[in-house]
Amino acid sequence: MTTRKIQSACAVFLLVAAIYSCDSLIPEAPAESDLLDGPTEGLSTSEQSRFLKGDIAFNDEVFTPESGLGPVFVANSCGSCHAGDGKGHPFTTLTRFGQTQPNTAPDVSIGGPQLQNRAIPGFKPETLPSGVPSMDFTPPAVTGLGFLEALTDQQILDNADPNDSDSDGISGVPNYINPPSYFIPKPFHQPVGGQYIGRFGKKAAAVDLLHQTVGAYNQDMGVTSTFNPIDPHTGLSTDPEVSDQTIRDVVFYLQTLKAPIQRDADDPEVIRGKQVFVSINCSSCHVPSFTTPQSDIDALSNKTIFPYSDLLLHDMGPGLDDGATEGSAETFEWRTPPLWGLGLAPESQGGEFFLMHDGRAKSIQEAIELHGGEAQQSRDDFVGLSDADKQALLKFLRSL
Repeated sequence: MTTRKIQSACAVFLLVAAIYSCDSLIPEAPAESDLLDGPTEGLSTSEQSRFLKGDIAFNDEVFTPESGLGPVFVANSCGSCHAGDGKGHPFTTLTRFGQTQPNTAPDVSIGGPQLQNRAIPGFKPETLPSGVPSMDFTPPAVTGLGFLEALTDQQILDNADPNDSDSDGISGVPNYINPPSYFIPKPFHQPVGGQYIGRFGKKAAAVDLLHQTVGAYNQDMGVTSTFNPIDPHTGLSTDPEVSDQTIRDVVFYLQTLKAPIQRDADDPEVIRGKQVFVSINCSSCHVPSFTTPQSDIDALSNKTIFPYSDLLLHDMGPGLDDGATEGSAETFEWRTPPLWGLGLAPESQGGEFFLMHDGRAKSIQEAIELHGGEAQQSRDDFVGLSDADKQALLKFLRSL
């Protein structure tokens, strides 16, 4: 073999070796079920482009004093509270106060409805007024929200039982909210006395994702918009600091994030755990599934989803009564949180669980044992389970 051929053969060998060596160094991509972020299937090319714009605004845009941050605020970006679109950490907890009775307006004269506990240079962060009841809210995961927004009011009301007519101890009720001026109702909305059913937030105080997003820009980051031009620090109207298009791109992003995907659904112990979940009546509030109706976003239409929530308010007992509220909710009432994505919560919470509305529970078991009120019987039934049934139930919940 000539020297040139030997050199060529060596070059080919080294190239192949380099390719295989690189492949062995590249980590395997995580399964879709191990990730919360990503678009729902079926988006058109233009919708995918809009999703990407919303993704950039949500996860990459960091506000500064020059671009509108503050002067008082809680966070400087959407993504800082929802890393990987997952649950927040106690470091990013929000504090709400100023309303102690249902169907009353929050007292803005004392700084309500939200505490802005950080400030840009030259300003002082707010402090909670002495003796005022407050609620701490750990930021929730934001995936799958568009499917919940697509449900009709009637689908939510079908699970309401305000008088406990079936005598099962469960009496979920909707939180009726005075909508913001920019709210445009859909044909499926069923107003009562000019109020609409809230779907989002720990107390279900936001009627749709535009309401939720505008509130987050304004109250969390101190960023004004044409939807809400009031500076939360001064109480005065200011020029918009974020464009309508950016707001709507973020809303579209939240609407079209995929729903969390269950893992190990065929595992016999997971299947057994689901049976236990139903047998102790957890599924009365954490309703397993819905099917969405036709939506103006085709990818959300006629899909069976598994949020494990009824989106209704329930009495959770005195142990979870913080003395403050929102909308028509009582101080002891909380919206059933969706359980989808629960097992992935530590991925965005620093490797551990911070559950319940304020992150006080450090494990799924502790969260269950903090349930009271309408959930007291299910909580007691859980405590009385055999160790095997208890572990199967916890494995099922970690699979969600």
